Amino acid sequence: MDRTEIRPCRPEDVPLLERHLPTPDAPARHAGRFARQEAGHGTYLIAWRDAVPVGNGQVRWDGCAAPEVRAVLGDCPEFNGLDVREDLRGRGIGIALVRAAERLARERGRTLLGLGVTDDNPRAAALYARLGYEPVSAYTDRWTSTDAQGRTHEQADTATFLVRRLD
Repeated sequence: MDRTEIRPCRPEDVPLLERHLPTPDAPARHAGRFARQEAGHGTYLIAWRDAVPVGNGQVRWDGCAAPEVRAVLGDCPEFNGLDVREDLRGRGIGIALVRAAERLARERGRTLLGLGVTDDNPRAAALYARLGYEPVSAYTDRWTSTDAQGRTHEQADTATFLVRRLD
């Protein structure tokens, strides 16, 4: 039986992430999340199986960027961008990443951890509810994507921010 290891991203992991978990709509996503970690604003957690990255998510220590969420929760740390390789979904990797983020938040003395879920992702919403996350605020999740010609596009989804008490 293979075992999942969760740990913060290291510099040498970024090329492996690009190869095994490519993000065509955001080609520099992994490098950007690692840079955020290096600047002390986040922790980029990577799930590994058999020395291959199979999932990832980022703890933003300065909180959610959405003004609607910040107005309610301030700098409550946010776990965002949870992604697991499609063929391995449903095997506990996402749960392991969320639990690792919760442990890190507790270690830093934080009593809440938040995360967002878009309205069109009921499977993730059900997972987060099972893990004890409760809705706090509706918001608009905004990001940019890059098309095949290299053009940047602004994107937005309606979402709900959920929190879990960690104490």
